[in-house]
Amino acid sequence: MKLSFVIPCYRSENTIETVVQEIRETVATRPGTDYEIVLVNDCSPDNVWQVIKKLAAADNHIKGICLAKNFGQHSALMAGYGQATGDYIISLDDDGQTPASESFKLVDKLEEGYDVVYGYYQHSAQHLFRRFGTWVNKKMAEAIIGQPKTLRTTSFFIMRKFIVDEIVRYPNPFAYISGLVFRATKNLGNVEVQHRRRLEGESGYTIAGLIGLWINGFTAFSVKPLRAATFIGVICALVGFVAGLYVVYQKFLNPEIPVGYTSMLATLLFVGGMIMLLLGLIGEYVGRIYISINQSPQYVVRERTF
Repeated sequence: MKLSFVIPCYRSENTIETVVQEIRETVATRPGTDYEIVLVNDCSPDNVWQVIKKLAAADNHIKGICLAKNFGQHSALMAGYGQATGDYIISLDDDGQTPASESFKLVDKLEEGYDVVYGYYQHSAQHLFRRFGTWVNKKMAEAIIGQPKTLRTTSFFIMRKFIVDEIVRYPNPFAYISGLVFRATKNLGNVEVQHRRRLEGESGYTIAGLIGLWINGFTAFSVKPLRAATFIGVICALVGFVAGLYVVYQKFLNPEIPVGYTSMLATLLFVGGMIMLLLGLIGEYVGRIYISINQSPQYVVRERTF
């Protein structure tokens, strides 16, 4: 059995060596297990690429990939998956929060017959905002991209090689790993793992970054937002029609009643706002089609160590 560990790296020059060493020690507990570690530098502003090159030069189990610009965590994972050769591929973080020491929990669960197994945290070390964001993401994923309600997803998960081979066939620039997994298989499992505090620093995700990730995931793999837009448009039209009938009815009953300009203005603002919102949603889809037709890359590799 060969394991491939794929780790996107960003602002982790002081933590990635610890994570790599933990992987080495963990694999050593299962004699006969081959492994490789694919480290993808997502154009980090610190010196993590120099650290990766040093690690790769000292250990032939390590592959380093440096991207030409910051493409985001999911594109960095796609770059790593493209170079993974293991029977099972494990994704984890570069900050020490995902416990590499519990990797064989994922392996053992996968060997029960699953295609993909996610580690989940009974007690999360994330702050309140991130926990709320995770909850919102789960509910939206269940509603829009078909995530099973009983499944908990995290950035610590394992996949069989044939799933990864299917994922890397995705040609478009808007990669979203969970969406790709859910459309490839429904044979998904969970296993509880520990969630630790970051070894150093804060999360690289900002509020804007998290919102962008949600929009990316939910417009790249589902047309349900467009159907929701149609539904909202119909509701607004019905409300406007009924309101118009009511105004006409009141005017017939009492012609001296003045037309309510305030209510009309409020209605126009509401309907206009909804139109702009829905046009923006449609524009998001059209923009993605345009970018995909122009063959914008998922990632560009500047340098590699192999």
